[in-house]
Amino acid sequence: MKKLITSLLLLAFIAGAAVQAQTPDGPTNKAKGIKIVDEVQKPVSAQNFNTKDLAAYLLVYFKDQTQSAYMAVSSDGYTFTDLNNGEPIFDGTKLAEQKGVRDPHITRGPDGAFYLAMTDLHIFGQRAGHRDTQWQRPEEKYGWGNNRAIVLMKSYDLIHWTHSDFRVDKAFPELGDIDCSWAPQTIYDTKENKMMVYFTIRYNNANANMYYSYTNEEFTRLETTPKMITELGGIDGDITKLGDTYHMHYVSGAKILHAVSDKINKDYVTETRRIDPESKPTEAPNVFRRLGTDTYVLMYDVYGGRPNNMGFSETSDFISYKNIGHFNEGEMKTIGFERPKHGAVTYLTGDELKAITEYWGVDVNTK
Repeated sequence: MKKLITSLLLLAFIAGAAVQAQTPDGPTNKAKGIKIVDEVQKPVSAQNFNTKDLAAYLLVYFKDQTQSAYMAVSSDGYTFTDLNNGEPIFDGTKLAEQKGVRDPHITRGPDGAFYLAMTDLHIFGQRAGHRDTQWQRPEEKYGWGNNRAIVLMKSYDLIHWTHSDFRVDKAFPELGDIDCSWAPQTIYDTKENKMMVYFTIRYNNANANMYYSYTNEEFTRLETTPKMITELGGIDGDITKLGDTYHMHYVSGAKILHAVSDKINKDYVTETRRIDPESKPTEAPNVFRRLGTDTYVLMYDVYGGRPNNMGFSETSDFISYKNIGHFNEGEMKTIGFERPKHGAVTYLTGDELKAITEYWGVDVNTK
């Protein structure tokens, strides 16, 4: 009966019906919003998911001001319109142990589901009244942040989401006394036939590296002990598969670097040159393809800018990159929001774009 009810709710949304927003603590006062559910099932309309049907773009990002996450959509990959007029869609106070989320990353699985992963961290938690100290643990030992949980969410319609706040250190005590776990991203490993989450772990307030682990099918927990990807000494990794090669963009020394491997989670060989064209500190690289082309867009967070912004470069070979500027300072535009941080882009079908914009009451040029 529970599965039947969930399926009916999913089908109702696809048909354009509105549902009441709900968080893990119960309904909100908004007429529309996300709904946390115990499980999600693939709706009938999405049974034959095919990447050839992808026709639009979905951006997730967060803001320091709210420690919450947002969504924006685009029909052309150049102009992104916020779904909630610059207001949060994912409320960090409801989803995270520290009452804040950062670094959202979203991708599609081969099942057509959306996989969303975020850092559980509120950097202004003391100021907001969520704790008595600046960080959860002493900064002199554990350093900045010292957060240990990641948020895992899964959806088929961008409205109904499962939710798990997963403490990495508690699940895997063999990892020892970790400082932090942050910036989780997800990719499908075709060899293992599983979703792989890779993220940064820091030890001793100094040694930060990227680790990987495989998730359960429900995307509520990591099932394998996290292992280090490589001795890159970098953070904020983003992996893109092109043919038989894996391209990783990552951060070292507050700049974007690039590495390649023929394996998804080891043997990366890095370049030494800075890939992004900035002179200010950058982080959070994310690569997405312009649908129907061989062009890829490298998006990154210019966190050292005043004000901060997202920067963009285009490439077709991951060797040469064309600088196309920042949001609203070049080819890339925003509508309804500004100053996004640590974003990621995935893809929508035309029907999904129509459904989600109708649900939120947003007008997007669907060409």
